[in-house]
Amino acid sequence: MCINTYLSNYFRFLNEIKILFDSVIIFKIMKRNTISILMFLIFQSILTFAQDTDHYEAIIIEGESWKYLVPDGEPDPTWKNPGFDDSTWDIGNSGFGYEDGDDNTVIQTTLSLYIRKQFSILQKSAIEELALYMDYDDAFVAYLNGTEIARSNISGEFPAWDQPSDGWHEALLYQGLTPEKFSLDQEQISSLLNEDENVLAIQIHNQSLTSSDFSAIPFLIAGINNSSFTYKTLPLWFEALQDLMSSDLPLVVINTNGQPIFDDPKVFASFGIVYNGPGLENHLSGPFNEYNGFCGIEIRGESSQSFPKLSYGIEMWDESGNDMDTSFLNFPAEEDFVLHGPYSDKSLMNNVLAMKLANDMGQYASRTRFIELVLNDEYKGVYVLMERIKRDDERVDISKLDPEDISGDQLTGGYIFRIDKGFDEGWFSKYNAYQSDFQINFQYFYPDQDDIQPQQKVYIKSYVDDFEDAVASPTQRNAKNKHYLEYIDLRSFVDNFILNELSKNVDAYRLSTYFHKDRDSKGGKVVAGPVWDYNLAFGNGDYCGGDDTSGWEYYQCVGNSPFWWDTMLEHEDFKNALRCRWEELRQTTLNTNTINDYLDSLTNVLLESRERNFQRWPVMGIYLWPNSWFYASATSHDQIMTYMKDWIEERSIWLDNNIPGVSQDCDKYKPPYEGLLTITGLDRIDRFGSISIYPNPVIDYLHIESDYIIRGIRITTMTGQEIYADSPGMRQWDIDIKGKLPSGVYAIQVMTDLGYKTRILRIE
Repeated sequence: MCINTYLSNYFRFLNEIKILFDSVIIFKIMKRNTISILMFLIFQSILTFAQDTDHYEAIIIEGESWKYLVPDGEPDPTWKNPGFDDSTWDIGNSGFGYEDGDDNTVIQTTLSLYIRKQFSILQKSAIEELALYMDYDDAFVAYLNGTEIARSNISGEFPAWDQPSDGWHEALLYQGLTPEKFSLDQEQISSLLNEDENVLAIQIHNQSLTSSDFSAIPFLIAGINNSSFTYKTLPLWFEALQDLMSSDLPLVVINTNGQPIFDDPKVFASFGIVYNGPGLENHLSGPFNEYNGFCGIEIRGESSQSFPKLSYGIEMWDESGNDMDTSFLNFPAEEDFVLHGPYSDKSLMNNVLAMKLANDMGQYASRTRFIELVLNDEYKGVYVLMERIKRDDERVDISKLDPEDISGDQLTGGYIFRIDKGFDEGWFSKYNAYQSDFQINFQYFYPDQDDIQPQQKVYIKSYVDDFEDAVASPTQRNAKNKHYLEYIDLRSFVDNFILNELSKNVDAYRLSTYFHKDRDSKGGKVVAGPVWDYNLAFGNGDYCGGDDTSGWEYYQCVGNSPFWWDTMLEHEDFKNALRCRWEELRQTTLNTNTINDYLDSLTNVLLESRERNFQRWPVMGIYLWPNSWFYASATSHDQIMTYMKDWIEERSIWLDNNIPGVSQDCDKYKPPYEGLLTITGLDRIDRFGSISIYPNPVIDYLHIESDYIIRGIRITTMTGQEIYADSPGMRQWDIDIKGKLPSGVYAIQVMTDLGYKTRILRIE
């Protein structure tokens, strides 16, 4: 029996199985689609019989003649079928769009466009692969001989003519990029494709009538299993999968069996890794020797979803679609991973570098590994395989918090919460963000909003409230007389600040910002981290001062960052801890030579694969949001790396000269912080020097006298509003109070090189 007859009979058998399952209602209400998984497994077992592709041919290319309709109402429902009379439709060459210089047929402003094209197949049995490549703005649905074969960015079984797209999507070809690929599986090729005449019909939808652009350029490309038949010349941008014969990086191969990938939910897919070990080549034709199994896959990210190179969330599944912990490529066993696709980060390294530095500083951050990704038979380029943030002994190592943990020590941990985009369930801070009337939204992450118990919500909110009360207080102590350092792990907050400022991460403090807290019996303080999402860092950001090697990112990107950092940067303990830690790290982890050596090692890892990546995504020499000018102008990866090294060195020198604080008594700022709180606040001055403030109450003049130079004087209301500040630079100072400050109760803080003293001041 020939292979095509075999497959034809097998597909009829599969259809009978599907009909049988469709008649059983219980399968329709299962959480995960059993039919999809079963069909998927059967396909996997028979596709090994398929013949090999000899070469690729273009069946439909840009510039060919199409029939098209700009609708003013719903078209005849048979418009997508063979035999439909399209004689009244207009004729034009693809691509279609508005008059913006990259279209062959200019159309009027519209929410939708309908196009049809007839084409012939010389020998159906020679078609081994078939894929629609679609360049579009903003959404489309494609039909082959009346049956839907692909869609993107629009919902509804049959979208209406006046239905806008679900979101915006930018065309890619005019940017020098490759159109998106939508592959047909063997069943679709067998059942939908005709030996002679066929019709490809596509409806394209815009986001709105006011949108300034619209685009539709379809391509149909086939893999031919012999050398006897030729069609049309392949477009220049086309790069066959066979060009990736081998790689010195691990090859991750994922196939969803024709299912589209959504933001949510995950879809069932096969997941395999080819990896032969360090220094050895890994071949696509080789076996999945590192891992061979299944996963659920979904699109992840927010603003990054506008990039053509998407990132994905991966959950490892068994053959029935159940979660399972999995270990590969030396990652500790877990079920949740991320495939991060660097796109506007043309170094490909920002997240890898940030995670490495955080780990070397002693803070947990995601493990990373460069891989090359093949998704649904399409080469996707260099990706970073990463651990997703999770509570786990090998990740965020805090106690498991169960629903029944609602009292005692069990209630006190563990928690993971974050500051991020949106207003996910959580709680609002009692205080406005720095220089803003915006209140920070703390979001539940672990336990998440579905699992966290009412008592747990109350506990973690109260804990953070108490911390913020202490930071906001002129005495740095809250109503419980607890200092803010009693609530946080000082080293982690210092390290977090240093890494954010060294990299000038434009998301710092206000987005993708995580904190965690273990039980009181295990330390119980809030830890800043783990760090996350540094793709817009190390000079790769043209807003919030992200490309400037000088200045503080915290003060250059204000509006929704917590007020704590500004306040803590006024406190001697935090400043001195910062200076001590910076000088320590500059000798080791953050030494310029150390960082450059690591970047060189990453460049060596990517020497081969980066060429393929930038052939697949030709982004060099063009601006991609939010590239700084030097990232946008660079014409090679080597040039990017030169810019990146120079930027980090200049930034480090600026920090050398501007990190506040004094590098003294540094041991007390290291865990376990022995003696730190015993020499804070009022005790410090009392131990090391005398300050006199009189008279109190005061009517006319306030006299301040110190054994040491007075570096600063600050008077605030009891709610923290500053009403007087000065820097005398001498041991005695008088303040004219009469008629200038209203009567009432205030806090006065006097600072010397030894520390500060805070007192209650009454003005009559």
